[in-house]
Amino acid sequence: MSESTEPVLHSRDARGVVTLTMNRPGNFNALSEEMLAALQSALDRVADDASARVVVIAAAGKAFCPGHNLKEMIARPELAYYQQLFSQCSRMMLTIQKLPLPVIARVQGIATAAGCQLVAQCDLAVASTEAKFAVSGVNFGLFCSTPSVPLLRNMAPKQAMEMLVTGDFIDAEQARQRGLVNRVAPPERLDEEIESLVASILAKPRQALAMGKELFYRQRELGIEAAYQLASQTMAVNMMEGCAQEGVTAFTEKRKPKWN
Repeated sequence: MSESTEPVLHSRDARGVVTLTMNRPGNFNALSEEMLAALQSALDRVADDASARVVVIAAAGKAFCPGHNLKEMIARPELAYYQQLFSQCSRMMLTIQKLPLPVIARVQGIATAAGCQLVAQCDLAVASTEAKFAVSGVNFGLFCSTPSVPLLRNMAPKQAMEMLVTGDFIDAEQARQRGLVNRVAPPERLDEEIESLVASILAKPRQALAMGKELFYRQRELGIEAAYQLASQTMAVNMMEGCAQEGVTAFTEKRKPKWN
């Protein structure tokens, strides 16, 4: 892939599976201002696509993403600039969570700092056995504060803290065991493993997944009583949807559901 092309390549198949490929292999797909803006624009377009079903975030080249572009950052040692940059990144990360469809990270290589944050922020992640993960900012005197937000929401606190205070790498299998990724596959089977996950998602009704994803993240931030109240209301509304009515009817009639 030529670096003269767009920073994020956008493809969509007939099933509504959207693939966003970070396309700056020369700098390992760093989250530069250009890359952040391109990802934001691509995600916003997906949000407006009512027929999209799944998003896969991928990367060109050997690395998935090393985090922010440090050369770009050090060139402007200004508090206002850093505040704007991290705000821009946080907005993009939150857009992933707010999308009404599952987002899968396709991790073929290293993912460090904000690149590891991106993996953690996606709803699901499938990694190559060659992938490695770290929140390594502390090695350069910069604690990975923003990556710590989704990291702590993926992993047990002590495991997340160990990564944050040491900056050490973990391999793909360790990432799976700790909850950072869902599945691990050899490089030649990475896309096959992703397709298996995508096919399972596509077999489910879009409305139910959209409602479920919103509930999943909202209830996580609530106390248990408020979470149950929100979950109960969501299930009641979901039950009124045609997909649930058809699904339950099909179950009682011992047949496969026919989704619209």
